[in-house]
Amino acid sequence: MRSSNPVFSRRGFSRNGYAGFNAPPQAGAAANPYAGTNPYAGQAPYADTNPYAQGQQEATQAPPYVPQTRPMTMDDVVVRTGLTLGTVVVGAAVAWIMDLSMGLAIGAALVAMVLGLVQSFKRKPSPPLILAYAAFEGLFLGAISNAINQWVAPGAPMQAVLGTMAVFVVMLVAYKTRLVRVNARFTRFVIIAAMGFLLLQVVNLLFMAFGGGDGLGFRSGGLGIVFGIAGVLLGALFLALDFKQVEDGIAYGAPREESWLAAFGLTMTLVWIYLEMLRLVAILNGDD
Repeated sequence: MRSSNPVFSRRGFSRNGYAGFNAPPQAGAAANPYAGTNPYAGQAPYADTNPYAQGQQEATQAPPYVPQTRPMTMDDVVVRTGLTLGTVVVGAAVAWIMDLSMGLAIGAALVAMVLGLVQSFKRKPSPPLILAYAAFEGLFLGAISNAINQWVAPGAPMQAVLGTMAVFVVMLVAYKTRLVRVNARFTRFVIIAAMGFLLLQVVNLLFMAFGGGDGLGFRSGGLGIVFGIAGVLLGALFLALDFKQVEDGIAYGAPREESWLAAFGLTMTLVWIYLEMLRLVAILNGDD
């Protein structure tokens, strides 16, 4: 479902592939190798609210009064991401315990998709909207995980959770050590790959709806395994974009409220990876 698709977690992609921190290119941006991906390149868009962005003022010149907003920190991102993911987990636990039917699960998925799209195109983050998205997403994940655990591959949800955590840790280490460098070329590649992946998913769903069975075979067998691995790798690449967004937001003094957007993007990406991992594990266990 779209709610697990990180493509929509950026409030609509612009030229640089990020949302929430976009700024127009400046005259000196060409000298910056990350000008295409750094939404703050050339000039910090929050300079008016960041008391440190303007440099030192002359002692005889009093700066104009501007209401101050505390810039976001890594702690803000961690706390809000933990709160959002915690809401997903609670929703999943409720659905699992109540043995939520797949009909209600699909309804929850549609609601989560709508809420995610609304937040994606809002100018400012809405914490209640983000948490509501997380709750409905959790209901869907809990129901589908329970169904797969009961009828397809016992233990698959736990394996998918561990796999998702492993992907997150590996990508975080790769990003921090600069094994993965997020630049304009990297961003364009990830966006184009995501669009192609989603297009194949839509085509497969159409074949399933009108032709029956597994459509083009993307959900079973060898092709399903390849498609599942591609989905996990694509989600991992989007994690790098999320890390870059957080790093730039902190470095250039984004307002504290923007940490909700970072949490929203990270949550959607992790949900994407979990769903692809869950499908991959189910296929592998089913082929045993």
